[in-house]
Amino acid sequence: MATKAELGAYRSAGIDASIAAASPHQLIVLLFQGARAALARARLAMLQKNVAARGAAISKALAIIDDGLKASVDSEKGGELAQKLHALYDYMIRQLTIAGLENNLVKIEEIDQLLATIEDAWRQIGGIKPPAENGAAADHTRRSSISYGKA
Repeated sequence: MATKAELGAYRSAGIDASIAAASPHQLIVLLFQGARAALARARLAMLQKNVAARGAAISKALAIIDDGLKASVDSEKGGELAQKLHALYDYMIRQLTIAGLENNLVKIEEIDQLLATIEDAWRQIGGIKPPAENGAAADHTRRSSISYGKA
C-alpha cells in the first residue's frame, strides 16, 4: 500500500507534467480550478467548525486570485476589460477576507460562483472543454494539492 508521501509525490509529478504541457490559456484554467478547490475546502472547514483549515483554505484562494489570476491580467493590452477584471478580483479578495473573519459561507459561495462564471468564459474563449462529469471529482481532488505560494 502506498504511503501518503508517495501518493503526494505521485500527484505532484502528475501536476508538474500537466503544467509543463499546458498552454498559457490552460494555465489560467488551472488557477481557476485551484481557487475553486480551495473554496470547496474552506466551505467544508466552515461546516466542520475547523478554524485553522478554514483560514488555510481561504488564504490559498486569496493567493491564487491575487498572485495568479489578478497578476496575469495584462493591463496594458487589456484596456477596459483588464480594468474591470482587476476590480472584480479586488472585490473577490475583499469578500473572501470578510468571509474568513465572519465565517460567512454565503460570501464563499458568491466568490465561487463568480470564479465559475469567469472560468467558463475563459474555457469558451480558449476552446477548452470542461472535465468530463465522471472524471471531475478525481481531477478536482488532484488539482487541490497544487501549491501557489502563500498559505
